[in-house]
Amino acid sequence: MTIDDITAIAETAIFTIIKCSAPLLLVSLCVGLIISIFQTVTSIQEQTLTFVPKVLAIFVALMLCGHWIMNQMIEFMVNLWSDFNVYIR
Repeated sequence: MTIDDITAIAETAIFTIIKCSAPLLLVSLCVGLIISIFQTVTSIQEQTLTFVPKVLAIFVALMLCGHWIMNQMIEFMVNLWSDFNVYIR
């Protein structure tokens, strides 16, 4: 196993992490932005106001994207484990 193999595995792992976390992070970003605009317009300065909508939005996003996220992780692990004989050389 060479340095190039390790670099390729790390690159694929990081790309998979980014790909799987992007939908949830984008949902959290959008909900946070909408709530902060609402707080600015209405002059409500409650710190916990963003917590419940973000949790609910991320829960819904997980329900919608969870199957795809799990398939991406399974695909990465299957590819990683199928080349196991190359890693032990």
